[in-house]
Amino acid sequence: LAGIDIAKSRGARYRLGPELEICGYGCSDHYYESDTLLHSFQVLAKLLESPATQDIICDVGMPVLHRNVRYNCRVIFLNKKILLIRPKISLANAGNYRELRWFTPWNKARHVEEYFLPRIIQEVTGQETVPFGDAVLATKDTCLGAEICEELWAPNSPHIEMGLDGVEIFTNSSGSHHVLRKAHTRVDLVNSATAKNGGIYILANQKGCDGDRLYYDGCAMISMNGETVAQGSQFSLDDVEVLVATLDLEDVRSYRAEISSRNLAASKVNPYPRVKVNFALSCSDDVAVPTCMPIQWRHHSPEEEISLGPACWLWDYLRRSKQAGFLLPLSGGIDSSATACIVYSMCHQVCLAVKNGNADVLADVRKIVNDETYVPEDPREFCKRVFTTCYMASENSSQDTCNRAKLLAEQIGSYHINLNIDAAVKAIVGIFSMVTGRTPRFSVYGGSSRENLALQNVQ
Repeated sequence: LAGIDIAKSRGARYRLGPELEICGYGCSDHYYESDTLLHSFQVLAKLLESPATQDIICDVGMPVLHRNVRYNCRVIFLNKKILLIRPKISLANAGNYRELRWFTPWNKARHVEEYFLPRIIQEVTGQETVPFGDAVLATKDTCLGAEICEELWAPNSPHIEMGLDGVEIFTNSSGSHHVLRKAHTRVDLVNSATAKNGGIYILANQKGCDGDRLYYDGCAMISMNGETVAQGSQFSLDDVEVLVATLDLEDVRSYRAEISSRNLAASKVNPYPRVKVNFALSCSDDVAVPTCMPIQWRHHSPEEEISLGPACWLWDYLRRSKQAGFLLPLSGGIDSSATACIVYSMCHQVCLAVKNGNADVLADVRKIVNDETYVPEDPREFCKRVFTTCYMASENSSQDTCNRAKLLAEQIGSYHINLNIDAAVKAIVGIFSMVTGRTPRFSVYGGSSRENLALQNVQ
């Protein structure tokens, strides 16, 4: 609702949200539970009833059970009426994605069926059934078609034939997680989607840690005729970010008119079912409104991505887990040192967000440090409150690693502890020796590689 309010206040007439935004993308096997579907419809009912959703087309994501089959859907509504439920056609099922475990793809191209609404929605909309399937929206002034995340990455993306059939605005709701340099590919795909075929492409992506081990990196964007016109942030602690652009549909039409190969292909395309909408995205007063100009996408360097992405995930994980901070055994080696620097990056991001007026981040900080008057200003001072590092020395530790750990802790401001763990190490090795009759040795003293690794893990 906050995003819809902001979009309306900025003059938007169509609002697109990320994939499965109502329930959250990372529900995993909770998608099997009927409660997840029920609660999604309960939230949808609240959205339909809210004054904030009036006079703006709202496009939200949620799971929907149609004829006992679960689909990943977009629910598009206007003024307490559902216009279309559009199920996902291409499911992501590689790497970290397992959508085929929970959802079924919609395999009926350009086919629409009746969906019988649950009573909780019927009472709000007065509708018994709504269109469900692969269709597009025809408003008074343009035509819109939806894609969902993976469909942009597919070789036969729906936007290709939708564009040939006269769809001028493509929308994509994504749940795309952060991978180093992935943003480059995402931006190239969006811009190329409209470079050959013309049109406006709007992409909204999940942001933050969705209760899982992945970080979704935003990067909302708006593109027209192959060029970016609006760019959202990739790494931000803001829960809500709204991207708005004013564009001229005549620019799309004149761009397409000059591409003869596109027009020849368009004359032979099979038409999409159209859902007529008695609403316009433009009005007569828009003639004097300046349109957005193309911009150059500003990419982060690989080093910035490594520093910022995991830091944003750590902050989301910390505030949602309601813990007091992090504890890190800091050995002075590269792995623990890199982890410590990422936690410091998180502290820097938090202080920057508070400085920029983010009241939600400030409220979360005060809960974490248990101080209702605290305002984080210095990253090192905040780091000392939420980050404890510990150098755990044994008889095999060197003074060099101890000094490196101490120096890094001083530089980032963590609360640092030195302690000796020889007693604990000897106790564990002693129990092993008592049970097995053998005393493991490091490889420099004649031990095997297995013994060496085991002793390293113990200490």
